[in-house]
Formats: sequence, C-alpha cells, structure tokens
Amino acid sequence: MIDINKLLYELSYHESDPVLFNSGFFFYYFAIFLMCYLLVSRNKTARVWVYTVFSLYFFYKACGYYVGLVILSAIVDFNLSRWIHESPDKKVKKSLLVLSIFLNIGLLFYFKYTNFFIGMINDITAGHISTLKLILPIGISFYTFENLSYTIDVYRDEIKPVDNFMDYLFFLSFFPKLMMGPIVRAADFIPQISMPYRLSSEDIGKGMYLIMGGLFKKIVISDFIYQNFVQYIFDDPSKHTGLECLMGVYGYALVIYCDFSGYSDMALGIARWTGFKIPPNFDSPYQSSSITEFWRRWHISLSSWLRDYLYIPLGGNRKGKVRQYVNLALTMLIGGFWHGASWNFIFWGAMHGGALALDKVRIDYLKKSKTVITGWKASFLKVLGVLITFHFVCFCWVFFKASTFHDAWSLIHQVVYDFQPEIALELYNGYTAVFWVMILGFILHFLPSKVEFSVEKILGRIPVAGSVAIMVAFIWLLVQVKSTQPMIPIYFQF
Repeated sequence: MIDINKLLYELSYHESDPVLFNSGFFFYYFAIFLMCYLLVSRNKTARVWVYTVFSLYFFYKACGYYVGLVILSAIVDFNLSRWIHESPDKKVKKSLLVLSIFLNIGLLFYFKYTNFFIGMINDITAGHISTLKLILPIGISFYTFENLSYTIDVYRDEIKPVDNFMDYLFFLSFFPKLMMGPIVRAADFIPQISMPYRLSSEDIGKGMYLIMGGLFKKIVISDFIYQNFVQYIFDDPSKHTGLECLMGVYGYALVIYCDFSGYSDMALGIARWTGFKIPPNFDSPYQSSSITEFWRRWHISLSSWLRDYLYIPLGGNRKGKVRQYVNLALTMLIGGFWHGASWNFIFWGAMHGGALALDKVRIDYLKKSKTVITGWKASFLKVLGVLITFHFVCFCWVFFKASTFHDAWSLIHQVVYDFQPEIALELYNGYTAVFWVMILGFILHFLPSKVEFSVEKILGRIPVAGSVAIMVAFIWLLVQVKSTQPMIPIYFQF
C-alpha cells in the first residue's frame, strides 16, 4: 500500500536534500520522464510541453520556489528580444538591450554577490550591516548567461527572436544542463526543437557512453577521492605534511574535473537520448601543453561565452598588444568572480588572466621569430609544457578550493617547508585505495580519443533493449557503491 504522506514528502523540495544527477530520486524521475517523452515523441508541441514541465519540476526539486525566477526571466527576455528585433530605432534597441543586461546581471548580483559586498563594506567601514538570508538558486549563473547571449545575438541581428514562448521557456529550463552546464546558446539549441525526434545507433552509443562515463567520474572517482582523502587535507592543511598536501592538491584536480565534467557528460548524454545535441564542455584539459590550450579544453562553453560577449566587446586584440593583454586579464578576472562571491575566486581568475597574457607574449614571439621545432625536441617540449601547465593549474586550484587565503597559503607553506618525503610509504599504506583510484582517473584522462570513439561504436551496435539492460545494471552497481559512502553535493553553486 502506498503511503501518500511519504510520497508527497519525496516529491517536495527539501533544502537539505536537493535533487542531484547521481541521486536515487533522479533515476526514478528520469525513467518516468523518458517514458512520457517517448509517448509524445512524434508531436513537437507535446514534446516541448512534457520536457518543459519535467524541467521546471526538476528546478523546483533543486531550489524550491526559486523556479519562478526561471519563468520570470524567460518572460522578460522573450519579450525584450522581440521588442529589440521589431524596433526600427537603434537608440531604442540599445536601450532595451541595456535594460535586459541590467535586469539579468541585477538578478544574478542580488542572489550571488549582495552578501559579499555587504561584508566588504563592513570590513572597510567597520560597519555592522547585517547580511541577507539568501539561498543561491541553482543554475542561475548558467541561465543568466544564456539569457544575455540570446538578447545580445538578437540585437546583433545574428538570430531572429523565437515566436513561441514555450520554445524559449523550454530552451532556458532544459534540465540536463541545469546543475553545471554547459552554457547553451539559443542559436544552437532552438532550431533543434522543431526537428523530428529520431534516435540513431550513434545517438544511443554516444548517449550511453556519456551517461555511464559521467556517473563513473562523479561517483567512483570524484566522490570517493573527495570523501576519503581530499576533504581531510583542505579542512586544515596545517595538520598535514607537505607530501600529504601535495597529493591532496593532485586529488582535488581530479575531483573538480571529474565532478564538473561528469555532470556535463551526463547532460550531453541525456540530451542526446532525447534528440538534442549540445556542445561538449570538456576535452581532456590536463593534456594541455599551455594555459591557452587549457582554456580551449576546460569549461569550453564559458570560455567561448567570455570571448564572444566580453573579451571581443572590450576590444579583443584590435586595440594593440598592451590593451589585448589587459583585456585577457580583465576577462579572466570577471570569469573568476562568476564562479563565486569570494576573493579566492577573484584571485584564481586573476592568476589565470595573467598567465594567459604571458602566454600570448610567448606565442607572439614564436610567430615573429618563425621558430619551428620538430622531432624529439618538439615531443620533449610538449611533455614539459603539459607538466608545467598542469602544475600551474593545480597551484591555482589551491585558492579555488581553500576556504580562505590563510588556508591556501598554509597548504603551500606545508609543501614548501614541511614536505617530509620519508612518510611516502606510510601515506600509501593509509590511503591505498584512494591512490589507486587517482591513478585510474589520470590514466582514463590521458587515454587517446580514439579509445573513446571505439567504445561509443561498440555501444552503438547494442540493441535498444540491451542498452536499457546495461544501463539498469550499471546504475544498480553504482547505487551499491554509493550506498557505502555519503552523497557528496556540488562543491560550489552556479
């Protein structure tokens, strides 16, 4: 007999237990959604309504009644974009665009940065302004940037505004990209809405590979390493030796990548199974041999958004070399602040911005000197570049993850002044499973892309019934693994 009260409790939003892609609730939710979606798959309007309703419910389960912000922002930008397109007066167009930017950034600023600036004002003036009791709506950074890109593209006459409000609400609330992106642009997504729903063997194989791979990254690698090692190091670095701290940083490099890219992969896989192709967000970033290459591989959708809507409007490389370097640094500084309301994030962005500017100097010098390096020297420099880039990124991750500057510098102090390499064997014996999972994670990360393509082709040859059976078995296995460790939430909210 069904307990109605228990069922209603499970279906309601709970601040302490928001829905996650790797939660048991999500698997039931996704199964019911997929069944309903397939039943109406031949009718475009019905598909949009089913997907939108399920997406809005997913938003509700993730952040409660803040789901209303998604609907409100969709209404505002749907109408503003149409007025921008229809207005013959350039001044009116620009005024409407400014209004859209002000409303979107204002909404994001209020929820994400108000308390940060209140704290800063209190520090400067020794004041006692009380902070607000605000809950950061999950995904607000993503759908804010999607709204902005849409209205800006309409203003630039790069796309025409959507005629159907439900199509725009569907695009904005599309639940696979809710948690951690990628940032999807309307020009790439909306044309796919009207296309007939067809699922090819390639879609099945690619979707299954991405979903299973994303779950594996998140549950088996990221959660395990974080729960059993990394969190202890970053809770109080001063209590650990430099060797432990260094291994903790390496562990966090895997944790942040597998957590972030795992969610993104699941988003891509779910989208693929439902007839939508959204751009990849990660491309083995730790294989990069320069910081410029790293940002072409890491959080690709954010990098391209910052380039097209911030770096280029600031002047890009059109205002001279010095201005170009300033624009690069400023873009990454803002990109760091986008990640979170903290001086740590700003400093993290500033370091990456400075590194990108210096790397641009290097690239320009090589172009001018027409230096061409081949053979073993090129291979050696490639490997050296990968090692230097990886360790610079890891150094920056210390400030990204640490709660305060004091904790970040404390960890760095331990690595530099209290390394204690003699405890290596003792450390390995204490965290054997963690280190082997880390080794597995790095091996998988550095596998050639042709291995991925081969696995996708194999999965694509499996009949639909077999694919479903494999997915059910895989999820059951992961649930058993997950039951042995606590559920790990997202480490920072967008």
